[in-house]
Amino acid sequence: MPGLRGLARSPRALTGAVLILALFLLAFVGPHLTPWSHTDVDYTTLRGAPDARHWFGTNRIGQDVFAQTVRGLQKSLLIGLFVALFSTGLAAAVGTCAGYFGGWTDRVLMFLVDLLLVLPGFLVLVVVAPSLRGAGWMAYVGLLAALGWMLTARAVRAMTLSLKERPYVTAARHMGVGPFLIIRRHLLPHMASFLITHATIAVAGAVISETGLSYFGFGVQPPDVSLGTLIADSTDVALTYPWMFFFPTGLLLCFVLAVNLVGEALRDALDPVAVRAELRV
Repeated sequence: MPGLRGLARSPRALTGAVLILALFLLAFVGPHLTPWSHTDVDYTTLRGAPDARHWFGTNRIGQDVFAQTVRGLQKSLLIGLFVALFSTGLAAAVGTCAGYFGGWTDRVLMFLVDLLLVLPGFLVLVVVAPSLRGAGWMAYVGLLAALGWMLTARAVRAMTLSLKERPYVTAARHMGVGPFLIIRRHLLPHMASFLITHATIAVAGAVISETGLSYFGFGVQPPDVSLGTLIADSTDVALTYPWMFFFPTGLLLCFVLAVNLVGEALRDALDPVAVRAELRV
């Protein structure tokens, strides 16, 4: 596809992809590069500066900051990926069903979407999150995904209303093809570029949401860590012991920047107007 060829030549896409790959390697290979785990305590070095034994230094109780940072990065990346996957899948399912079937199905689903849109998302997170503290991090994935799909579902519904009137969809319907098969074969493939772009950017949004949730004490619980918990624990010593704060914060900023670069490049490459302009050159 011309758009994808343009994506391969995009400096933004390449820079973002390299950064994301490097962060994933750091998150999943990094724990095997150090003899310290994120729960080990070195009582001989409390709040120690970076050195040969502790590459990122130690925190206030002697835990290795490198081990904790790569563990936190790993957890935040997993949460971001699962939230983006679930929220995009839910938005695609609700939006296509509402747009294709219409009638009472559309009214009921859009009423649900509107109801969730008027609810203050962060307030819901603050109220519900404490009850999930013993349920594990996948419970937070479900909570974040349940509150992050509504606007995308509305966009998918609007695209479905347009696509279902296309001649090939009408022909398939007259040939007796089932509605769900039509949605899978003829509607979703034409929305793939939008859904891929949304999912890419949703990863960064989910990581930021999880970080904020953990920052206020409602996210990942000890002894496990995430970037949010590490940033929250070290905010008060950011200037005194900067390695405790700036390493997890820097990785969070790098990840959000990388995902935004890839998302913008994907949007430009998969946008039909941009592709047609490239074909005319």
